[in-house]
Amino acid sequence: MTPVLETPFRGDESIDEPGFARVVDAMLSAAVRSAMFPGFASEYHKLTDDERARLTRIFLEHTRRQPGFSAVVSVPDHATRVAVRRVREAVDAGAAAINVLPPHYLGPSRASVVAHLVAVLEAAGRIPVVLQYAPAQTGTALDAQVIARLAADHANLAYVKVESTPPGRLVEALAAGQPPVRSMVGYAGVQLPDALARGVAGVQPGCSFVEIYQRIWSLWQQGDHRSAATLHARLLPYIAYWMLDVELIIAAEKEISVRRGWFESAVCRGPGWQLDAQEHARIDAFIDEFGTELGIPA
Repeated sequence: MTPVLETPFRGDESIDEPGFARVVDAMLSAAVRSAMFPGFASEYHKLTDDERARLTRIFLEHTRRQPGFSAVVSVPDHATRVAVRRVREAVDAGAAAINVLPPHYLGPSRASVVAHLVAVLEAAGRIPVVLQYAPAQTGTALDAQVIARLAADHANLAYVKVESTPPGRLVEALAAGQPPVRSMVGYAGVQLPDALARGVAGVQPGCSFVEIYQRIWSLWQQGDHRSAATLHARLLPYIAYWMLDVELIIAAEKEISVRRGWFESAVCRGPGWQLDAQEHARIDAFIDEFGTELGIPA
């Protein structure tokens, strides 16, 4: 379970650093074993370099002494030279793992994408690397054979975060490769039961209701697949709608986090999704259904 941390903004769109620290602490209180920053859910593309560096530092400082916790620092930078520098900085600062989003602006060739990934894997040294495969968001086209070759040459390629839709076939293809490569699923876990049935090794959702994902995972691992699927079926109408647009689920999750008292403003930096009355009503329904499980007062 590796939730992606969100970035709280105040009403004037400035960074709410104490709010971000509370998000990190909330993940530790939820007993997750790892978390990631920055990702799409963090609005990384709306942060200045300085803001991203400061928030990464807060993340690492708050988790450094937590036994058994792995801080995953994401490197979504497009330029290979910049990405390599970011990886080295993150490793030096104490990151336990690196998440790499392949370059995708202006449609780079597959050869240049692979070269970028090789450079990142080499810069990380012995630090585990997660390859984020999100074709719907990036248009990047890789396949199991290409990834297997990367894993054969670079033992630190530890996981692939599969966000193709549906993810299951790629999960199985990666596991059947030589060497086998483990997978996590993202995309809010919309296809989580199918991915679990195909042997996925983890899930990487947003952070505002991580306890629900933990419960689904725990039930499945205990062998109670029916209860896991039933709980997921309760969650599915919400996440399936919210995942129609990445900015939509970011906005919805921030509203939920505000209800949980983690920070005061659900503001997203523009351009973003403006929730309408029906979407606010859907969040109200979500709170009615899951608020007790999340500790949200009625």
